[in-house]
Amino acid sequence: MITTAEYPTNEPNRSGVSWAAIFAGAAAAAALSLILVVLGSGLGFAATSPWADEGASAKALGISTIVWLLLTQIIASGLGGYIAGRLRVKWANLHGDEVYFRDTAHGFLAWAVATLVAAMLVLGTAGNLIGAGASAASQAATVSAAAGGAAAAGDDSNSMGYFVDSLFRGNGPAPVSDDAANGVAARILAKNVAGDAALPAEDRAYLAQLVAQRTRLTQPEAEARVDQVIAQVQQLKLDAKQAADTAAKVAAWTALWTFVALLCGAFFASLAALYGGRRRDQVQWLEGEHVAHRTIQR
Repeated sequence: MITTAEYPTNEPNRSGVSWAAIFAGAAAAAALSLILVVLGSGLGFAATSPWADEGASAKALGISTIVWLLLTQIIASGLGGYIAGRLRVKWANLHGDEVYFRDTAHGFLAWAVATLVAAMLVLGTAGNLIGAGASAASQAATVSAAAGGAAAAGDDSNSMGYFVDSLFRGNGPAPVSDDAANGVAARILAKNVAGDAALPAEDRAYLAQLVAQRTRLTQPEAEARVDQVIAQVQQLKLDAKQAADTAAKVAAWTALWTFVALLCGAFFASLAALYGGRRRDQVQWLEGEHVAHRTIQR
């Protein structure tokens, strides 16, 4: 007859953690996560298009990314937890609640190890990308600042150039070269962009006089051009603020949904480990003549 194998009584001081099963489940979860992330990336790239009004929208891509992240965590963590629970050593002479706790803990530990491994890989890759991006952004900002400074002050890199210009400003613009006039105008515009207030009336009038002198426009036409340029500069500033605000909101929602996905992964890993442990405990072993009989039949 088929009998259930008898397991020896566990030693009271023996650890209840089966690290081999935990690492096996973590490896399976990490590998499956990698496969699903690569698949999701491929699907995402296939759904996007470099042309305007083609391909999936940014909102659709964001929602699909969140859903795929949740599915990846649930499937991969569930598999890792099930393997950890199914491969762990059976504990004899333990209360049922203690077995449930240990199974759940094994699933949670398998999820934790897989998450830490994935985090180290992701942070390492992301760190390199962020470092490269920060370096490029820093170089771009340096070049932009240098270009702006060159346009604003020529060879003069003094940040007090605007106030120096104000000291020597007369009733009308002096007959200076184009580069010098461009530098004065650029410093006035830069001072206006740096603050939140509107362009002072004296700066606006001086710019209009300078524009009229260099372009031979009438004073009203020069003032209209100054107002148009100031409006464009303020719009660029507003667009930059809105882009920064949107990026901050996207980062916040990404962090929140990543947190939810990780919680789901931990839960399903523990639940799957509990199920795997129950299946492990239901395994029946063949002993004695039954083993020999089945061997002969084969």
